[in-house]
Amino acid sequence: MVHDLLPLDRLGTALAERLGDDAWRDVDAELISGGKSNLTFVLSSSAGELILRRPPTGELLPSAHDMGREARVQQALGPTAVPTARIVFHDPGDLIGIQCYVMEKVPGHVIREALPAGYASTEAERRTMARTFVRTLADLHALDPEAVGLGDYGRPTGYLERQVRRWGGQWEASRTHDVPELDELRRRLAANIPPQQRSTIVHGDFRIDNVVYDAEDAGRVNAVLDWELSTLGDPLTDLGLLTLFWREAGEEQFSLIPGITHLPGFLTREEVLATYAEASGTDLADMAYYQAFAHFKFAVIAQGVSARSAAGAMGGQDFGNLDAEILALARDGLELI
Repeated sequence: MVHDLLPLDRLGTALAERLGDDAWRDVDAELISGGKSNLTFVLSSSAGELILRRPPTGELLPSAHDMGREARVQQALGPTAVPTARIVFHDPGDLIGIQCYVMEKVPGHVIREALPAGYASTEAERRTMARTFVRTLADLHALDPEAVGLGDYGRPTGYLERQVRRWGGQWEASRTHDVPELDELRRRLAANIPPQQRSTIVHGDFRIDNVVYDAEDAGRVNAVLDWELSTLGDPLTDLGLLTLFWREAGEEQFSLIPGITHLPGFLTREEVLATYAEASGTDLADMAYYQAFAHFKFAVIAQGVSARSAAGAMGGQDFGNLDAEILALARDGLELI
């Protein structure tokens, strides 16, 4: 399956030439389980390991899966307080016939549905993990896009209006059945857009499993990953999505995004908001809107994953029927707004 997704002979030649090490000519690749959109591989050879990202197979939605943008933002943030992986090279398709980029494999833990054995075993360590995570987002939003060479990375004016239109368009492009609740949520979002306080670099999918935690220090983030949806815009969209994924004790987990924040010691959702407000000085009076928008956006993402999975375009990964989760997201979003 991997050999159908990556031409390893051409990839090995490209790596050897770019890195000046012939050991990369004999390269192997393994698809990392968990990728719901762009496909992520571990590349290995006797010279070490690297990470490659490429789009999914099949027909792609407009404006999605731009590998060049992912590579560019990580390169720009390299000298800043926001940790990212070093980019080895970006290929628009000339080298191996597939748009992709290769980056270093950052050491540490990518944490999904469970903490590694013996890691952050105390409630105090988990609170530190949570605070570091939220402050990393605040650090990203504190950066001046112009100062890091990303002044033209997006159009921040009218960002929310375009986001509602964009995700509405993605819904139309990927829907397989009618969900009146989601259509109503879309209508209400479009009719009640709050004024934008400021414009920053927006990650677009900031959650626990999109960072690499240091293996020895649970209070340290070694890299922020998955910049596919990054742009310039309203930072509170990042915070709204973060709080959606931040499940508390007793709440149902999302099948696509299993998490750990329900475990004893992690901040509550209100404490997450308070930590961000303190670190950034942001007024969070309109957070209910941003949380409702997060429900809409994630419902559309889930529909896209479901459609691509059913079409066999997810590298053999099967995410099952997500109709019930999409409906629940729509209903919860309506309650918020």
